[in-house]
Order: sequence, then C-alpha cells, then structure tokens
Amino acid sequence: MKFKDNIVLVTGGSGGIGQAIAMAFAREGATVIVHYHHNQQEAERIATLIQEEGHRVETIQANIASLEEVTNMMDHIQNTYGKMDVLINNAGLTRDNLILRMSEEEFDTVINTNLKGTWNCCKQASKMMAKQRYGKIINISSVVGLVGNAGQSNYSASKAGILGLTKSLAKELAKRGICVNAIAPGFIETKMTQKLSSEWVEEIKKNIPLGRLGKPEDVANVALFLASPEADYLTGQTIQVDGGMVMSS
Repeated sequence: MKFKDNIVLVTGGSGGIGQAIAMAFAREGATVIVHYHHNQQEAERIATLIQEEGHRVETIQANIASLEEVTNMMDHIQNTYGKMDVLINNAGLTRDNLILRMSEEEFDTVINTNLKGTWNCCKQASKMMAKQRYGKIINISSVVGLVGNAGQSNYSASKAGILGLTKSLAKELAKRGICVNAIAPGFIETKMTQKLSSEWVEEIKKNIPLGRLGKPEDVANVALFLASPEADYLTGQTIQVDGGMVMSS
C-alpha cells in the first residue's frame, strides 16, 4: 500500500488511461478523486469499481479550462481532505483537422482544455503542495508533442506546450519539495484507437519496435513510479511510454 493516506486527483479520470491510473493508485491505498467534465456516468462507474474493491474514492466535476471551476475544485479538496499529495493532469481532448480546414474554435478548444487546463490545475494544486512542502505533479502529454502529427496541429501544440510547462514548473517548484514530470504515451489501446481500422493499426505496429499498442496500465505503472518515493530525485523529465516508437536523443 505504497500510497496509503495519500490524496490523489486524476483529471479526466473517466477515460481509458485515466481509469487505469485511478484504479492503480486506489489499489496502492490512495484516496482517489476521479475528475470528469461531461461524462458523469462513466466517472461514477469507475468509482463504483474502486469502491467494490474496498478502496476510497470520490468523483468531482469541473471544466478545467475555467480557472474559476478549477479553483472551486481545489478548494473542495483542501476543505475535505486538508491536502493533496499527487496531481495527475490527464484530461484532454482532440479536434483533428488539417490546418486549412481547422476552425478557430477547434484550435482554441483543444488549447484551452489540454494546455490551459493543465496550467490551471498546476497553479491551484501547487498552492496546496507549496504549503505542505511536498507534492508530485504528473502531466500526461503525448509523443505527438515531440514529433508532431498531420491533422493535429492543435493537439500537437497543446501537448508540446505541456512539456515546456513541465520543465518550467519543475524549476520553479523544486525548492518547495514539489516534483513535476511528464509522461508521453504513444498509441495506447483506448476508445480513441478502437475507432481506427485494423489495417491502420497494423501499419502503426510496424513503426513500434515492441510490435504492439500500449495498454492503459502501461501508462498507469509509470505514473505510480513517478509519484512514489523512488522517484523523489526525478523532476522536469518526460518518460515516453510508446514501445520505442519515438526515440529522442
């Protein structure tokens, strides 16, 4: 029970990767707060699964693109639990389109949720963590933030921005005992990848040295490590969970 008595917030906890992360921390003893924006039914389903295993969990709703709503969410956590040990910034969305067809709304929606939403959560959580002089922030980026992807200029920009944000906050918050790191998943088996054709998935696998798509648990396991005492001397880093698809120098 590595995270016994820890309070862990997982944004976007109703999604595939978010669910795996929430379940993993709950099984290690944490009280998990599963955040959602629209999908209350799925968030409550995940909370029920966690409760059935005998673990502590709460669901919470907020639009992370709104600083006001994030502030209210963090105030609730502070007033209810008195602290936050781990923040997992997992919430995100896509609005794919080629730049010549992409609308301003499609660009702004992705940037406001993925990048500004991550900043909002880091800003408010770091206030609690600074007072504690301890905390772990883990930002979920993507390998497309490293290499780009056609038709995803908005998503790639948001995920690249998260990497820069992670490094800046790691430098800012280190003296307060707060470690800030990022995970950059590759192709992970989620509802998003299930929409791809089997032929396209086989083409993707050809570019992955390990020859398969990742599982949400692969990402969750890295999040557990980064949040653990074993990673206390690790900050400002990006760990790629992509089966070797993108190897940066």
